[in-house]
Amino acid sequence: MFGRNKTDISEKDILAALSTVQEPELHQDLVTLGMVKEIQIKGAVVSFQVVLTTPACPLQAQIEAECNAAVMKLVPGVEKVEIQFTHQVRGDGRIFGKLNLPIKNIIAVASGKGGVGKSTVSVNLAVSLAMEGAKVGLLDADIYGPNIPMMMGVTGAPPVEQGKLVPAVAHGVRFMSMGFLLPADKALIWRGPMLHKALQQLFTDVRWGELDYLIIDLPPGTGDAQLSLAQIAPLTGGIIVTMPQMVSVSDALRGAAAFEQLEVPILGVVENMAGEVFGTGGGAAAAKKINVDFLGRIELDSNVRMGGDSGEPVVIAHPDSPTAQAFRTLSRVIAGRVSMLNSIPRMDLMVA
Repeated sequence: MFGRNKTDISEKDILAALSTVQEPELHQDLVTLGMVKEIQIKGAVVSFQVVLTTPACPLQAQIEAECNAAVMKLVPGVEKVEIQFTHQVRGDGRIFGKLNLPIKNIIAVASGKGGVGKSTVSVNLAVSLAMEGAKVGLLDADIYGPNIPMMMGVTGAPPVEQGKLVPAVAHGVRFMSMGFLLPADKALIWRGPMLHKALQQLFTDVRWGELDYLIIDLPPGTGDAQLSLAQIAPLTGGIIVTMPQMVSVSDALRGAAAFEQLEVPILGVVENMAGEVFGTGGGAAAAKKINVDFLGRIELDSNVRMGGDSGEPVVIAHPDSPTAQAFRTLSRVIAGRVSMLNSIPRMDLMVA
């Protein structure tokens, strides 16, 4: 028994009841995780905040149902439970320690080869996270083929303030690309040290501001850019993008091996352009092969291509389409994986 009647309901009773509710992905109770705040008791009505570890929490409805059930069942006298959800993204403290930038998480999107839609996934992931309410940045690290400005619908050169570039903003996302700084018809022929310096400047010479997530669109392959990026910035996790067919999957496995050699946690594999033309199943097979999560499947959809050409990502142009909803779901799954990394293995490095 947590109480006897309406007048006996206390904050201690509520916390005791909510300590029986686990965060489904972190596998610890909400009270231990410090997720319960602002408890108020007004007669038989109990209200409190649940502070999620990401605005893109994929299991908010489950948490809400379990909190309501626990309080109603375990605290006699309660007739109504009101829950307000807020969020505080937990971060990888190594980032501020090394870069002195207020960026909580850096997520690298990679593939073993070009043409698999890696940039499309990066753009729609970033915009989806922003649509959930997160502060999101997008860094186009594909120095040799920077497509992000076109895909985000902004082509003008960024302004400079106090010696730093100001990121462009579109669809709620701040983004920067070497494509802003070079003529569209100029080919880059850079050796490793020049590439390393350019990537470093895209971090240190850009006024990113506070970010919950910085999504990095890597160049295809496993070359100098991946190595430089791992040396410059602590990567919270990496995502592998592949098409379904086995030729693409074999290249994706090499991309995963590169992350492993650089000691970057792999959040999982995304299968892109699935369907009649290229088949399905390769992404799940690749994830199983390297023992990581299969994050989701994006069907081949002409609206994705049109959105990339027009600067309106499919999650903006066709928000109710199955493809847009798949990207939205993908963003929530990835946010959940990032929360797991930061809340369990790196408790001592969390950024409030």
